[in-house]
Amino acid sequence: MRSLSLSPLLLLALALGLLTAGCSGNRAPAYELAALSALPEEMQQAPSTVREAYQFAVANPEVLKQLPCYCGCGGMGHTSNYACYIAGEEADGSLKFDGHALGCSICVDITQDAMRMLEDGQSIPEIRAYVDQTYSRFGPSNMP
Repeated sequence: MRSLSLSPLLLLALALGLLTAGCSGNRAPAYELAALSALPEEMQQAPSTVREAYQFAVANPEVLKQLPCYCGCGGMGHTSNYACYIAGEEADGSLKFDGHALGCSICVDITQDAMRMLEDGQSIPEIRAYVDQTYSRFGPSNMP
């Protein structure tokens, strides 16, 4: 008789466990990061936020090419936040890295904000509006 009285409790515990497992964040990430090995040694050894920003830039150029930077790097020829990380492509198609973001917290903060906002489900136009509003006080945009 005792096993019958435990049965509803076991069923409840099982149901709660399955419900909790379903809500545990098993969804796919909103973006990818490039493999660490895709970065030059200097970027691999950078602090984690900087390293992840470079990994994000390699894997998500279509995002960062749509976002400005406000650190003043427009004078260096940068035309987007992406240019703070990637200077172009070599003849063989490999990426030519720009070390600017290794020492620029504004570049990295913009990228980290974009990563966070993508995870929150926000669109690129929403991210752009946030970047413009938040970072325009630091200097001119490097994008029209």
